Amino acid sequence: MAEQLPANAVVRISPATFDPGRFAEADAANLRTAVYLEPAIKQLPGLLHYYVGVSPEGSMVHVSVWDTDEHASQLSHLKEMTVVARAEMEAAGVTFGRIINHPVSWTL
Repeated sequence: MAEQLPANAVVRISPATFDPGRFAEADAANLRTAVYLEPAIKQLPGLLHYYVGVSPEGSMVHVSVWDTDEHASQLSHLKEMTVVARAEMEAAGVTFGRIINHPVSWTL
């Protein structure tokens, strides 16, 4: 049975790319940033799920599920995310794409 989500739940997608030749560097930076991002993100109200994937093909994605759009938007103002981790990831050759919050229309 599908998980029951709040009526206003959103999925926040944050894509990024990097040169596949720098996979090891991007993956290592991702693991380093997780050390301080995880506790900072866990403290935010409304978080339901958070996933990060790094592909050797040169892409990375942060996918999170939130109870409301307002709560999902907190990540856009989280210093650990927007300043510290961003600088560390960019130093590893990661380029961030446009972040979009998607209202959940159905689940499986």
